[in-house]
Amino acid sequence: MPSAAGIRLRIRMTARPIDEPHRASSQLELLFDLTFVVAVAAVTAEFAHSIAEGHAATGLVSFLQVFFAIWWAWMNFTWFASSYDTDDAAYRLLTMLQMGGVLVLAAGVPAAADHSDYRAVTFGYLIMRVGLVAQWIRAGVEDPARRRTALRYAGGIALLQLGWLVRLVLAETIDLPSSVLLSLFIGLAILEISVPRWAERTGATNWHPHHIAERYGLFTIILLGESVLAASTGVQDALTTADVSGSLVGVAAAGLILLFALWWLYFLEPAGEGLAEYRHRSYLWGYGHYGLFAALAALGAGLEVAVEQTSHPPEISPMVTAYAVAAPAGLFLLLLWAVHLPIVTSPVLRPAAVLGGVTAIALVPLAAPRVGVPVVIAAIAAICVLLIAGTISRARSD
Repeated sequence: MPSAAGIRLRIRMTARPIDEPHRASSQLELLFDLTFVVAVAAVTAEFAHSIAEGHAATGLVSFLQVFFAIWWAWMNFTWFASSYDTDDAAYRLLTMLQMGGVLVLAAGVPAAADHSDYRAVTFGYLIMRVGLVAQWIRAGVEDPARRRTALRYAGGIALLQLGWLVRLVLAETIDLPSSVLLSLFIGLAILEISVPRWAERTGATNWHPHHIAERYGLFTIILLGESVLAASTGVQDALTTADVSGSLVGVAAAGLILLFALWWLYFLEPAGEGLAEYRHRSYLWGYGHYGLFAALAALGAGLEVAVEQTSHPPEISPMVTAYAVAAPAGLFLLLLWAVHLPIVTSPVLRPAAVLGGVTAIALVPLAAPRVGVPVVIAAIAAICVLLIAGTISRARSD
């Protein structure tokens, strides 16, 4: 019932219609996303430092692990909210609890990256999972038609959170090799992404396809914004130690054009209609975004490194710097085509064009020692712009 201030204190949690008109992200969801800005910024900055110091491979392992926790927590909340968002007092408080967990996780990113100390990251993840488990239990109590599904979600998430705690205890009490800890992480991550498939065998949840597509689009914009922030941080650092150079301006301008182009490419292919028509393939689309989102975050780290190299004595070769930008950009293009393939009968991005663009992006950094990193990034941006122009031109002729 609403209070005198108009706040809905208690609403029965039942499944929302999948065809609810004008379904859009709520103010609470936007606030929830805002907390992830901090977490993504932290993991991007640490990965940039690893690349700049010549430890890209080691940094990548830590980056992918922490980013998995960020992405999976965001995704779990997003799909739950699409099905059961009541926006009443209890729902808001439990969502805010999850936001607090995100901030704790973000605070633990430097320790995880520098010392493989995942205590704060695991504790932040625990806080987020406690909030989500409570939400699913509430859904199980108040929505009898999908009680088994909701309680399966709650039980699966709680059991796996216990697994993460056991992994942390083992890491803290036994000197396990990093390969064993990585294997445990991979095993638990596989089990995590298996929970939704297992839980929904007893009945599918009522997520809204257009709402989900919008939420993923908003998170894409957040990640692109983090790339802008990472690049601007690099520019700021460069300006404190050197005068503005042509290389600095070139990298900054080319990087910005590249980000604009990737934004344009992502929204060329609306996903809402495809998700509505092929709901059973939503797992492929949703899970595929892990790589796509990680590529965007890694691109931010690469751009930050490229900017820093214009004013500091480089610790890595121009080719490595160029590939720090080219690899995530190429991976983004490839995954952008791949994730839409299961839900779109005629993809806007043609495979030949994508593969041609990705191949060109993979080869361009080889010229970095001769032409310089700014020219390579400009060439990558130009390839993406040409891909946009070709796609639009073909669509108009059709």
